[in-house]
Amino acid sequence: MSRILLLEDDVSLIDGLLYSLKKNGFEVETVRTVSDALACIPEIQKYDVLLLDVTLPDGTGFEVCEKIRKLGKQIPIIFLTASDEEVSVIRGLDCGGDDYITKPFKLGELCSRIRALLRRAGISNSEKMTSIECGDITIDLPRSRVLLRGKGLELTGAEYRLLCLLVRNADRIVTRDVILSELWDGTGDYVDDNTLSVYVRRLREKVETDPSHPEHLITVRGFGYQWKEVSP
Repeated sequence: MSRILLLEDDVSLIDGLLYSLKKNGFEVETVRTVSDALACIPEIQKYDVLLLDVTLPDGTGFEVCEKIRKLGKQIPIIFLTASDEEVSVIRGLDCGGDDYITKPFKLGELCSRIRALLRRAGISNSEKMTSIECGDITIDLPRSRVLLRGKGLELTGAEYRLLCLLVRNADRIVTRDVILSELWDGTGDYVDDNTLSVYVRRLREKVETDPSHPEHLITVRGFGYQWKEVSP
């Protein structure tokens, strides 16, 4: 579950954003002033995306963005702005923002923008990393190769993408909606909820000693799936 820090002082907008973002599988923490947002910077790496309102009672979201970028933090940042004037947009992007969305906006569009940024950030991280290790499993990213206790696994493309998403979020619950959106959004493949269940079952047959009693790929009923680290 991706974690978002929301900087916004409009209570009515906060309520709508919290409802929509949580429904779409995001975990959200809210602050209402620039000073409170700056106080989060020492632990800013625990967030996956920042949503920053531009105009706050004690300053602007630009100040928060500039401070974070000066510290070398590359966390994705989206500005929420009441103005689409060119000068405001340019300032937001120049100070290190990745995207902006103009109020009033559709919540579905905001969620799509967030997912797009997360995908881009994932690709960027993949380019820097050569492998992911989690307990008894190792993913060789350049070769798209998976080793389980040192033995190679034969996976389809969909199974490999699913495994990578789960292992990257080890010990976090990844909702079914997020999996469907992140893995197949824009790929041209149509995958419904039942098809996802089939992929999960097939992946379990390849990674579990006893697929009927999984240790790695756990179903969290009513929410989604969770990858548990198992020692080699």
